[in-house]
Amino acid sequence: MKKIIYPLLIIMFSSGILFSQNKTEEKDNKEKSNKNLPIKPQRFYDLNTNVGSWISLDVSPDGQKIVFDLLGDIYSIPITGGKAERVTKGMAFDSHPKFSPDGESIAYVSDKSGGNNIWVRNLKTNDSIQITKEKDNQTAFADWSKDGDYLIISKGRRNLKLHMYHKDGGGGVKLIDKPSSLKIVQPEVGVNDRYIWYANRTNSWQYNAGLPQYQISKYDRETGEIKRETSRFGSAFTPTLSPDGKNLVYGTRYEDKTALRIRDLDTGYEKWLAFPVQKDDQESQATMGVLPNMAFTPDSKYLILSYGGKINKIDINEGRSYVIPFQINETLEVGPELKFDYEISDEKTMLVNQIRNPSVSPDNKKITFTALNKLYLMDIETSEITRLTSFEDETTEAMPNWSPDGKEIVFVTWNDKIGGSLYKVRSDGKRKPFLLTESNDIRLNGVYMNPRWNPVGDRIVFTKGDPTSYRDSEGPRAFKSNEQIMWISSNGGKLNFISESKGRSFPHFVDEKDRIYLFHNSKGLVSINWEGTDEKNIVKVTGTTPYGSGDIKKPANASLILISPDGSKGLAKISNNIYSFTIPYTGLESLKISVSNTKFSSFPARKLTKVGGEFPSWNKNSKSINWSIGNSFLTYNLDAAEQFDKMQDEKDDQKSEEEKKKDELAEKIAELNPELADEVSEDDNTDEFLADEIQIEVLVDRDIPNSSVLFTNAKIITMNGNEIFQNGQIYIKNNRIIEVSDKEIIIEDQNVVKMDMTGKTILPGFVDTHAHMWPRWGLHRYQPASYAANLANGVTTTRDPQTATTDVLTYADMVETGMILGPRVYSTGPGLGYWGYNVKSLDEARDLMKQYSKYYNTKTIKMYVAGNRQQRQWILMAAKEQEIMPTTEGSLNLRLNLTETIDGYPGQEHNHPIYPVYDDIVGLTAFTKKAYTPTLLVTYGGPWAENYYFATEDIHNDEKVKFFTPKDELDSKRRIKSGWFHEDEYAFVEFSEFVKHLVEKGGIAGVGSHGQFEGIGYHWELWSMAAGGISNHDMLKVATIQGAYAIGLDKELGSLEKGKLADLVILDKDPLIEIRNTSSVNMVMKNGRLYDGNNLNQVYPIRKKSENFNWQEDPPNSLPGINK
Repeated sequence: MKKIIYPLLIIMFSSGILFSQNKTEEKDNKEKSNKNLPIKPQRFYDLNTNVGSWISLDVSPDGQKIVFDLLGDIYSIPITGGKAERVTKGMAFDSHPKFSPDGESIAYVSDKSGGNNIWVRNLKTNDSIQITKEKDNQTAFADWSKDGDYLIISKGRRNLKLHMYHKDGGGGVKLIDKPSSLKIVQPEVGVNDRYIWYANRTNSWQYNAGLPQYQISKYDRETGEIKRETSRFGSAFTPTLSPDGKNLVYGTRYEDKTALRIRDLDTGYEKWLAFPVQKDDQESQATMGVLPNMAFTPDSKYLILSYGGKINKIDINEGRSYVIPFQINETLEVGPELKFDYEISDEKTMLVNQIRNPSVSPDNKKITFTALNKLYLMDIETSEITRLTSFEDETTEAMPNWSPDGKEIVFVTWNDKIGGSLYKVRSDGKRKPFLLTESNDIRLNGVYMNPRWNPVGDRIVFTKGDPTSYRDSEGPRAFKSNEQIMWISSNGGKLNFISESKGRSFPHFVDEKDRIYLFHNSKGLVSINWEGTDEKNIVKVTGTTPYGSGDIKKPANASLILISPDGSKGLAKISNNIYSFTIPYTGLESLKISVSNTKFSSFPARKLTKVGGEFPSWNKNSKSINWSIGNSFLTYNLDAAEQFDKMQDEKDDQKSEEEKKKDELAEKIAELNPELADEVSEDDNTDEFLADEIQIEVLVDRDIPNSSVLFTNAKIITMNGNEIFQNGQIYIKNNRIIEVSDKEIIIEDQNVVKMDMTGKTILPGFVDTHAHMWPRWGLHRYQPASYAANLANGVTTTRDPQTATTDVLTYADMVETGMILGPRVYSTGPGLGYWGYNVKSLDEARDLMKQYSKYYNTKTIKMYVAGNRQQRQWILMAAKEQEIMPTTEGSLNLRLNLTETIDGYPGQEHNHPIYPVYDDIVGLTAFTKKAYTPTLLVTYGGPWAENYYFATEDIHNDEKVKFFTPKDELDSKRRIKSGWFHEDEYAFVEFSEFVKHLVEKGGIAGVGSHGQFEGIGYHWELWSMAAGGISNHDMLKVATIQGAYAIGLDKELGSLEKGKLADLVILDKDPLIEIRNTSSVNMVMKNGRLYDGNNLNQVYPIRKKSENFNWQEDPPNSLPGINK
């Protein structure tokens, strides 16, 4: 049965089918559960405070009361102050109260419906009426018309627009719609109702923002005209009008602080009213306002506003201010705690976590794939796995494909020293791989990708890129990596040009058709002839409309489309899900198919995946589609699925008439607009046909040394509480700490290696909880520079929250097996939200979570703004069930940050965009044990801290930086760099004060460098966090044991204790004396292996020079030139 979303049907069929539109009313009942916010409170926080952060308020029309918000609840106090009376409570986040003109009601923002909407609450009866009915609003602001009948509302996802609603219902009208980049916040209705004042800017926010950002305008309700009212360099925002219509107060920036200006509306004369006040939020999304709402008293003599954590009253004539005291003693409902302890295995062997590019033989008996970037073959019947090649570790093998007769496999290679090649190998493994890209004994170097045999088997088509650019480019993508479509004889030889790629890739074929089919990101599936001409657009496929982050809803486009070998069907990968669909023979050049709800697609289609999938491909017979996820391989038999559907149809015949009518209505929606079909959700109990699944178990050796070492005479900061040994010893065997002591450790092992650490300081290896180390995607390169740089700078454990792709799974395994150097690489995989999901239910959230818990084995996820609050709560509930620790994207969104804290999310990446932050938020965050990783190098709400360090640190003459950083990357970060700021404009010192208060309150924080400047960037972030006044010892705990706690590994690492992993840093200078000494890394030990911090030469248990640092290059010296 289908569940119909009735407001949608009203819009679609208002001309023919009538539905009544009822106001949504709700009487607050503390015992009543809220199905729109499914998380039930499991913890209770005692809030006892007389200060608050970012308090928006209003004054009653009779001047007797103030209503204000704090931590998602609304309170009331007498105008003179006193004990606060709670107006709203529960886990819904309520804010921005505004009294109605008669004082009997308040309008306010609440997410009790799942999304942020405007509600009106009767203060006598406690009845609440929902005015706006949006699912995806990020925020909203409202003010009353003076007659009390209308609400002027700005709402939207990012670029909010101005609307007007009637208090008794209806869909409202948009007053200002264009331009699309216009953002309107905090509307204020003028005295005579004609003018609506508001602050506006272009686009939602700007990183490293320069001023001005906002100006104040007013809208004329008689003419529809808009007039700009300010032009201040420091911006102008939060317009607040006096009831007598004589004065306008607004906020602006003066130097690096926020001030208030007051304007006489008759004369236009302005003057300063207050300075400094609450620091404004104009550099972020300002979801709680650019400044907190303020209000005049009814006599227009006083302005009531919050700053300094207090509610204040300013006499606008005399300029004096008074504190209006308040006291809150309440209990807040908080969601569950998600803290799990994960083990790190010491087993000698391990299963590879990811297989890539699986390809099934034409007879469906064997699978070829790569694991750890090496080519393997598996017999499906016996599960026997054989490696087909013997290339050295430095050579990546990738993208295998079978010959039509199943006797050979073509694949690509890449080696930083010799470039890329095409090979083929016999599928029986009886001969060495044969180099195809060689002509007249000359290797034809290139970047080869996605080779495919033509149906006859005499040609292989592929895309080719420039090897020099591929080698010189850093990061996940490479310049000119896909330049040409070419073919080569299946026996090797010269390369034959077909066409420039022009954004086309993934060449493949249809049997008995002499054309090449390709995928284009914007055109979809296309085909060309062998001369590269006569391009035909076959089909473009779209999927569900993601929750997304923008204001315009667009369905997701396919990221890959492949036609079946018989040409009758296609497969599409959309938002990491895989679909099949029929390709009709239409002759149309612009055929589009939506699979947002496959039941209502224009041609037969089906969704194949429940938990996502990668590397999809067709079987030779066109009857099955294969893909992999993690180390699992799945096959979806389309014929069997059709038989299953027939049985389901028989069950559908037994539906009630009401159910059938709802299905018919849903189908009408799809006929009128296929993109809306996904708004009709399927019941959770619908039976589904599932793909066959097997796990491909590639066993490899884990890198664990067999040795023992004793460090003596060192200052040891253990991070076990406040324990410090001034002259201590550490005994390590294999990869575990056996003993740490300030006394002599007696060891019977005669083979123990003793190392004198006199003058050195030893502490646990650093943990980077927000490390975007993104090496090359797709065709991998060996030994990423980012991995080496981090390890050399003492970072022994990283967690990448949002990897964009799953390539990290292979790189992490390569580190664990010792193939490449790097810290322990943990990740969340692609952020849950990055792939554009639009979660419809708790069950769907559970399925999506299995990607991470079952297949990627990530232990953590990043909830990447993956929906409204209802959706975010479903994700958290699924994570708890599957013992996953999610972290979150800060998103320059204070409202989002606070709701996630209340819900129980155990982590946040990026800082709160406001300061100062007072005991209300500090105490709640500490109580929930939410790990706060501010990532100040990319400060939210101010200039990036990394700009400060690039301007003040001499990194171009730092030999270690130059050794581990590719020259182009170093130059791009430092030379001719835009983004200069006056020193007092940098806000990271103020933002870091929250870290100090949080840790002192017993909360958790972590150091996250964001991958901004690998290696030394970690220390810059650590120093930035320390700038707020935290003690050096506490800061070192944040960098080690607290970071380990944040990712569920504090039982295994993060402190120097018996039984923990041997990850440690040996410093030349003591960081307890000077925190900047953290960068004085002499040596670093990871998993029992000791490396020289200057070059990563292995010092123990064997001496070995580091290799394969292929990013290093010699300067252009000793060459002809000026004055040589």
